[in-house]
Amino acid sequence: MADPLLVLGLGNPLCQDDGVGVMAVARILETWSPGPGVKVMEGGTLGLWLLPLLESYRTVVLVDAIRADGEPGTQVRIEGEEVARAAAHRLSVHQVGVGDLMDAAQLRGTLPPTLILIGVVPEAVSLGLGLTPRVERALPLLIERVVEACAELGHPLRPRMDDEILVGADDGLRRVLGMPLEVR
Repeated sequence: MADPLLVLGLGNPLCQDDGVGVMAVARILETWSPGPGVKVMEGGTLGLWLLPLLESYRTVVLVDAIRADGEPGTQVRIEGEEVARAAAHRLSVHQVGVGDLMDAAQLRGTLPPTLILIGVVPEAVSLGLGLTPRVERALPLLIERVVEACAELGHPLRPRMDDEILVGADDGLRRVLGMPLEVR
């Protein structure tokens, strides 16, 4: 049986492409249903506030904008100890919060043993709403990559049924403030 899985969308939707991780997870929650042992949620820019959550999982998939070589919208996947290094140097404007989160987990010896960061190269991370066109076009493939990673980790997602309830889906304020949305 696979370890419980946390899929956490990171970023600031008020800073254009920096919000791609939050947007990807929101769309996953709208169309896919996690099975038992899977928590899919938006972490926004909560940084160290996410430490207790991160520490409670052995398997974590982070979804975020990632500074890397390549054109905007290029898909990026980083695994293991490289994730903490990427959080310190290659994430977008909220990188200090994610870097602090990874550093704190490393110092406490609680960094999840299976850690994957999936994202895209951003084009713009300045103040503004919505993704740039190239990153918007890359979003469906990003979602596909996250769904594939869940399956690889022993937690295939299934298409959402019409009668399933998405808690907080209509609460735009929660999204703007970076507060988590989750499925129950």
